[in-house]
Amino acid sequence: MPAPQSPEPLPPHAVLMQLVFGKLVTQAVSVVARFKLADQMAAGPKTAAELASAAGLNANHLYRVLRALAGLGVLRAEGERFALTPVGEFLRSDVPGSMRAIATYVCDPWSWKPWGDLAGSVKAGAPVFDRMFGEGVFDYLAKHPDEAATFNEGMTGFSQQAAAAMLKAYDFTPFGTIVDVGGGHGAILRAVLGAAPSARGIVFDAPQVAAGAHEPIRAAGLADRCKAEGGDFFRAVPAGGDLYILKHIIHDWNDAKATQILKSVRAAIPATGKLLLVEMVVPPGFAPHFAHILDLEMMVVCDGKERTEQEYRELLAGAGFKLTRIVPTEGPHGLIEAEPV
Repeated sequence: MPAPQSPEPLPPHAVLMQLVFGKLVTQAVSVVARFKLADQMAAGPKTAAELASAAGLNANHLYRVLRALAGLGVLRAEGERFALTPVGEFLRSDVPGSMRAIATYVCDPWSWKPWGDLAGSVKAGAPVFDRMFGEGVFDYLAKHPDEAATFNEGMTGFSQQAAAAMLKAYDFTPFGTIVDVGGGHGAILRAVLGAAPSARGIVFDAPQVAAGAHEPIRAAGLADRCKAEGGDFFRAVPAGGDLYILKHIIHDWNDAKATQILKSVRAAIPATGKLLLVEMVVPPGFAPHFAHILDLEMMVVCDGKERTEQEYRELLAGAGFKLTRIVPTEGPHGLIEAEPV
């Protein structure tokens, strides 16, 4: 029996066509996420009519979306029914590392509209979001709780994915008190405390965000050694921690504001403490890496950036820290360890 033939590579114009129309794929995936269709398909394959009826959608239009996603490997067609592929499974609400909320919020108007003027950002050298909405993205989310809830759920999904890789790469057991700065609803810290049963923890974030961490902490059985505190990390963070974790915080900000956050940590950390930044470190060269793509999101939405090792070294030095090592993980994140000097 002859070996199966590899598919012929697409011609250059077809590759470019796929890239140009990538926005259509993003929106199609977001439809499945927004209406929780994967949750329905978790019980078994469903027709477009069945899915549409339960979600209040037009069956014919939904069929066309599902057909497109089946061709892209997000779904699998079984006759007239559609089922989840391993990729599509992550659009369910109830799986660890769910990307349902992420796929939803990237197409929410506040997140989607600024991308319509990427060219304006490149021309002005400034984020689109502030000009379009009249305020920074985090100020906007603080005033729009529904959008913020979806965003925070998405960040929890990101954190769950990062946590598994972190725990395989780094030993958290030596630390007595661990402070998760900008820790959202505490997904990272809950995972870390599970692997370091002698440690205590503090989830620190804006008051309206930290409030959402209390119930997950209680549900995880960690209320006796973990708490959530609200505040402003530009001004101060809880003092006396042995380890300070900042996951996907520094990349949200330009160098001046990132330095301000790091100086808050420097004022709180003891001489023997450690700082751990969980970020995508931009590798040398131009090989494909998600950091290059996420860097554009930072540029458009919040005036942040993904940074190289040297850029992190210089940023940390400016706030009173010395970069000691970068621990790779099996995911796209690196664990940037630093000590106070």
